[in-house]
Amino acid sequence: MTDRSTLELSQALAVLHAEAFEISWSPEAFARLLDQPGVSLTVEPDGFILLQAAAGEAEILTLAVRPSARRQGLATRLVEAAAALAAVGGTGRMFLEVAQDNGPARALYSRLGFAQVGRRPRYYARAGGLTVDALLLARNLDVPLPSA
Repeated sequence: MTDRSTLELSQALAVLHAEAFEISWSPEAFARLLDQPGVSLTVEPDGFILLQAAAGEAEILTLAVRPSARRQGLATRLVEAAAALAAVGGTGRMFLEVAQDNGPARALYSRLGFAQVGRRPRYYARAGGLTVDALLLARNLDVPLPSA
């Protein structure tokens, strides 16, 4: 059973997610995810990251940053916080999916040590019935990032 604080949090996450994405998740979807084992959430006023860890691996379920707060390092901080949390929990590898046409996110993940390990054809829906591939990316958490 979902409590009131989870419902309020789920509502706030859904509002921010709708600002960040053309197609967003509902409060009910967030409430279900937050009730799942191994799910952790890191929130800042203008963004959040939702992570699920199991069997030594973690997946970034979503990373949302309000458009007005982009290009200020928030996404980097959120990913690094999630990676640190996952590593402390014994996770060795982190995965995510990113739309092939999302150049800024792909550049961010590349800077953070993620590399493509797969592809899901026509995974993301776009306006007008179009679809775009999802790129599957992974990062080993036990390998330090190169110095900038």
